[in-house]
Amino acid sequence: MQYISTRGAAAAQDFRGATLAGLASDGGLYLPESWPQFSKAEIAAMAGLDYASLAVRIMRPFVTGSLSDEELTELCQQAYGGFAHKAVTPLAQLDERHWLLELFHGPTLAFKDVALQFLGQSFAHFLEGHDRALTIVGATSGDTGSAAIHAVAGREGIEIFMLHPHGRISDVQRRQMTTVLSPNVHNIAIEGNFDDAQAMVKRMFGDSALTDTLDLSAVNSINWARLMAQIVYYFAAALQLGAPHRPVAFSVPTGNFGDVFAGYVASRMGLPVERLIVATNINDILHRALSSGDYSRAELSPTATPSMDIQVSSNFERLLFDLGGRDGAAMAETMRSFDASGALQIDETLRAAIGERFVSERVDGDAMSRAIRWAYEEARQVIDPHTAIGLAAAHRYDGDPAVPVVTLATAHPAKFDDAVERACGIRPALPTRVGDLFDRQEQSTVLPNDYEAVRQFVIENAMAKANA
Repeated sequence: MQYISTRGAAAAQDFRGATLAGLASDGGLYLPESWPQFSKAEIAAMAGLDYASLAVRIMRPFVTGSLSDEELTELCQQAYGGFAHKAVTPLAQLDERHWLLELFHGPTLAFKDVALQFLGQSFAHFLEGHDRALTIVGATSGDTGSAAIHAVAGREGIEIFMLHPHGRISDVQRRQMTTVLSPNVHNIAIEGNFDDAQAMVKRMFGDSALTDTLDLSAVNSINWARLMAQIVYYFAAALQLGAPHRPVAFSVPTGNFGDVFAGYVASRMGLPVERLIVATNINDILHRALSSGDYSRAELSPTATPSMDIQVSSNFERLLFDLGGRDGAAMAETMRSFDASGALQIDETLRAAIGERFVSERVDGDAMSRAIRWAYEEARQVIDPHTAIGLAAAHRYDGDPAVPVVTLATAHPAKFDDAVERACGIRPALPTRVGDLFDRQEQSTVLPNDYEAVRQFVIENAMAKANA
């Protein structure tokens, strides 16, 4: 399998090359040159597989030429063997139609673990015999950072620099990053928002002086390997609910469009997905794009769902490229225009193509709180605010009532205990495996919202290790 850039100018890569690079050299995002296809019979044959075995079956066509079946199997077993639930991503029933897909049983209590535990194992495998350290740079709106740090902390040959918006993530999210004191972990709190941090990371990959000095890679969902790993749980949930003989709809709380794009890929591979419900908070660039074609930046508003407080959704570029004819040169020009103006109008033809698989909902704070109360009062399920955004959107979905609707439960409610308690009166406790989080020492560096300051910090610390 070869991977091509959405902007057309970077050389094609195999899976190993795309994983280690993260972002393409032309600023684009890697996608497989074609979508693997599973027949109805092949999907039916996946029923009953344990999660690691299902992951091998789904990922195999994407890694051909880079990983043998034996290597892929070992990576998946290592990645998913330590989850707190044997099913890895179990389903919980809310009522006759609605279900939760629990994605928070990994080490940092968030859905990012499902992908980043695999990515961490992949980095370690691909770096065997590598003579230069890999410098991972990433931006997080809350959960990516801790999941990435836990996946690579203490690993030889890797330095990780994770940017988060200072004071704009929950205490649990921050501490899950800043209490990891491994010498290869560098937490940077920037005095800006997530979009500022994300823009800095993208700029680093386009900074030739930096990339000539350091071997950069990414752990954000701009890295294809992350999205590939997330495809698996769509298959896992749908198989339990009757696929391929029965379609399933999914409601996905999202800001950066990565998690829901994985569902889109699952549908392109043959999984019968009736609709993907894109659930946004009031930072609603994706809802505006899908409902009216208006993909434009707006002022960012802090909310009780900080992981979704995003106004530039990086992975949306992948969808525009795939459904817009896979014209790299045209995509590059479109993104140059968007970067300059902050606005992009999606034409009717492309919107119609998107509408065949997606619908969207904008959910405000009051509706989010009502969804938390409903889940507790009607189903005795305590859910976090991000999951509640997805559930509120799922309740508005007017598709075939015979089709089950699965809301992705993206984080453990204890990560957002204040918001949950305000909504339903229950203060969720951290699981015992992370129960001492608030007793641990923290370590991080606060830097101004300035690219040069962050760039210099990365260079100095990465080179200090290289020269040690």
